[in-house]
Amino acid sequence: MRSSRLNTLALAASLLALGAGGAPAQDRDTLRLGMQLEPPMLDPTAGAAAAIREVTYANIFEGLVRIAGDGSVVPALAESWDISEDGLVYTFDLREGVTFHDGTPFDCAIVQFSYERAVAPESTNAQKGLFEPIASTECPDPNTAVVTLSQPSSRFLFNMAWGDAVMVAPGTAETNKTTPIGTGPYRFARWVQGDRVEMTRYDGYWGDAPAIETLVVRFISDPSAATAAMLAGDLDAFPNFPAPEALAQFENDDRFTVAIGATQGEVILSLNNSRAPFDDVRVRRALAHAIDKNAMVDAVQNGLGTPIGSFSTPASPGYVDLADAYPFDPERARALLEEAGAAGASITIHLPPPAYARRGGEVAAAYLQQVGLNVDLVPIEWAQWLEQVFRGYDFDATIIAHTEPRDLDIFARDDYYFNYDSAEYKETYQRYLAATDPDEQAAIAGELQRILSEDQPAVFLYVLPKIGVWRAGLEGLWTNQPIPANDVTEARWTQ
Repeated sequence: MRSSRLNTLALAASLLALGAGGAPAQDRDTLRLGMQLEPPMLDPTAGAAAAIREVTYANIFEGLVRIAGDGSVVPALAESWDISEDGLVYTFDLREGVTFHDGTPFDCAIVQFSYERAVAPESTNAQKGLFEPIASTECPDPNTAVVTLSQPSSRFLFNMAWGDAVMVAPGTAETNKTTPIGTGPYRFARWVQGDRVEMTRYDGYWGDAPAIETLVVRFISDPSAATAAMLAGDLDAFPNFPAPEALAQFENDDRFTVAIGATQGEVILSLNNSRAPFDDVRVRRALAHAIDKNAMVDAVQNGLGTPIGSFSTPASPGYVDLADAYPFDPERARALLEEAGAAGASITIHLPPPAYARRGGEVAAAYLQQVGLNVDLVPIEWAQWLEQVFRGYDFDATIIAHTEPRDLDIFARDDYYFNYDSAEYKETYQRYLAATDPDEQAAIAGELQRILSEDQPAVFLYVLPKIGVWRAGLEGLWTNQPIPANDVTEARWTQ
């Protein structure tokens, strides 16, 4: 009885503190960070889910180079590099004294293993195409890696900064899915599936030690629960806050900081171009005319987001604003559907768990039904989306944000889930890769965007905003998100 009474009093005191604008005392050695999606695994070289990189990028795993918060490519495990005049040979000077979390030394042999593993026929790397230009990786000495390309690739260095290009050791590569071992400032502690991943500071890290000793990443899929967890002090930060409609609560509360930034994520209504009725470009254009993108941004993102008309964002070099290429025009949409013989067609939209997808599906369905289409919304979990839609190509349409930066290459692939096949696009993309002058490359990027706008292999909706909410006194988290990552290496408590 006495124990129960003490517990009740303790709970009452806690609630009174919250009501007075307080929160549970914060351990300044710990950062509790929230994410909406739990990754299906923890190896960024073996899975497509952005959530894998959001947990591990720069924290557990590192590549030769990395992308900083401002979008620039900066040194990581390579402290410098040299590029030959013909653009074919990259010579990387590797950092000395680097070890993996299990003590395995990092040297050129690791680089050779990591890149050769990525391009191998049996590779499961979701971005295998990034490594296709590599003709060979050689080790003149342990601290030098010489990567020779089969043809110049203006994007090679940027691509090697992606999470898919991190370094892995031969002895642990096969177990990284559940027990990741990298060279980063944090070492994996444990994964309580369905709840959280825990990391601790790696004392043997080659660089500056992070200020935060323990990182706990909690997975909270429901936007209302995410809001409640932040308000209750159960979390310190939610870098990609899933409930924009709740922002006013945080903006008017001096316990919190709200940071609105941009991502490289294009939210699109992906269409299966090999399946009727989407194998007819008139139907795809009809869908683009049928949806009011500005109204969708208002309904789904509380007005935060930039409508787009092709597969690029304003932060990307060579961006062309094509948002008005298909103005909201239900009459034009009906006419195109009638012309294509698709009036009254039935379609299914598979919706993965993120709030933007589930809410966006409801908005899209309402607009498509207004032009005479029969729409069935099917919510599915993330693992099923990856298996059925992304890998199995078994879908009509889906709403998803492609968050990787400057990823125009996905429409040039022979085998990708939306089954788009354009010889013109592929030829133009090869010119884009070969271009070494930045202005020329930007101009060709514009050509690629115009081809996609004309063909509409997907309905390009808007740029996913980055909505960050964290406790006042926490600094060093990214405002913008140039790559899918929750990089906490610069995070620190200032009060």
